[in-house]
Amino acid sequence: MNIEQLIVTGIRTATAEVFSTMLGVELSVGELTIEGGEPEPNDGVVSLIGLAGPWMGTGSVSCCPELACRICSHMLMTEAAAVDEEVLDAVAELTNMIIGGVKNRLEPVLGPLCLSIPTVVFGRNFRTKSAGMAEWIVLRFPWEGSQFAVKMCLTKAEKIHPMLHAPSHACTLEA
Repeated sequence: MNIEQLIVTGIRTATAEVFSTMLGVELSVGELTIEGGEPEPNDGVVSLIGLAGPWMGTGSVSCCPELACRICSHMLMTEAAAVDEEVLDAVAELTNMIIGGVKNRLEPVLGPLCLSIPTVVFGRNFRTKSAGMAEWIVLRFPWEGSQFAVKMCLTKAEKIHPMLHAPSHACTLEA
């Protein structure tokens, strides 16, 4: 299986598992695209998380504000009427779980990978870009009239940090 197919399968599986387990929602997979060049403008919530190791890149989830509120409402079992700190935290945690699930599926083939903490952005007509990344694999999942997008771009690292050569717990720092 090539890396692109491994990422697509990882995104599909991890997203379906997280939505089913955490939100009680069964998602259907929508459109798969490869994005390159100029990043698309965003209106809504975008959460980004970095990956590092023998391969490096970024994973991302994005959705409209209404869907972000719906996600938060399902996760916290409370009503979220507008994007606030709780909604942004819920989207960040969802990103961590989905991209973490993809990472776990990639590691047997690509080697140990570390995740950064998520960064969440909310706004209108903004663009996000990961420097040096050429193509993003994008899967859009339709849900109740909206779309939830999961994106990932990975590239082979030119240099690997010595800590990532440890046989286990490669991403654990001990005091």
